[in-house]
Amino acid sequence: MGTLNGKVALVTGAAAGIGRSSARLFAREGAQVVVADIDADGGAETVRLISDAGGEASFVRADVSSRDDVADMVRAAVDKYGALDCAHNNAGIAGGGYPLAEFHDEDWDRAIGIMLTGVYQCMKHEIPVMLERGGGAIVNTASGAGLIGFPGQAAYVASKHGVIGLTKVAALDYGARGIRVNAVCPGTVRTPMVDTAVSNDPALAAHLVSLHPIGRIGKPDEVAEAVVWLCTDASSFVLGAALPVDGGYVLP
Repeated sequence: MGTLNGKVALVTGAAAGIGRSSARLFAREGAQVVVADIDADGGAETVRLISDAGGEASFVRADVSSRDDVADMVRAAVDKYGALDCAHNNAGIAGGGYPLAEFHDEDWDRAIGIMLTGVYQCMKHEIPVMLERGGGAIVNTASGAGLIGFPGQAAYVASKHGVIGLTKVAALDYGARGIRVNAVCPGTVRTPMVDTAVSNDPALAAHLVSLHPIGRIGKPDEVAEAVVWLCTDASSFVLGAALPVDGGYVLP
C-alpha cells in the first residue's frame, strides 16, 4: 500500500526533470496526479509514464505566471479528482548570467513572474481547496541558490530566496489549520535544463561537480523522494523547512 493512497497531488513543471520525477513518485505512492506544465508534449509523456506504471494521472496546460491559468489549473484538479491534498510548486526556468547592473529587465520580470509570483499564486489557489479537505501538504522548489548567493544570477537567486520566505509565511499562516508548507533546496541536478547548459561546455560541467562536496551532481529522483516524503505522514512534524537536497552544495 502506498503512503499516499486516496490522495490527490498537483505538480507544476511536471513535463520533465524534477517535476516529472515528483509526479511519478506521487503516483507510485498511490496518489492521483495532476501534471501541469506549459509543455503539452512533455506533460503527455509524463502522464503516459505514470499510466504505464499502473498509476492515475491527467495533464493540465498551465503557465504559472498567469493568474488565470493557475486558478484554472487548481479548479481542473478538483473537478477531475474531487479534492487536492498535495502540491509541488516546481515550475522554473534558467536565465541570467549577467552582473546585476547589466541584468536584462525582461529576464528579471520573467524569472520573478514564474518562480516567485507563480509560487505565490499557486499557494493562493491551492490553500483554500486544501482547507476544505481539512488540510494538506505543499512543497515549493527553492534552490541552494535560495540559501546562498551566486554571481550573475540576480533574478534566480532573488526568486528562490523569496520562495523560502513565502514558504515560511504560509507555514505560519496555515500550519495550525492542517496545511504543512515546506521547501526543498536542490543543488545542481541532471535535468534537461542543466544538460543544455553543460552539453557543449565540459569546463562548466566540471565546475558544477566541484561545487558539490559529495563529488557529483544530483539526480531528479533524489529531489523527488524528498518532496514526496514531505507530503507524507512520515514528515508530520516538519513545518516551514527549507531542506537542502544538494550533495553539500551550501556547506562550504
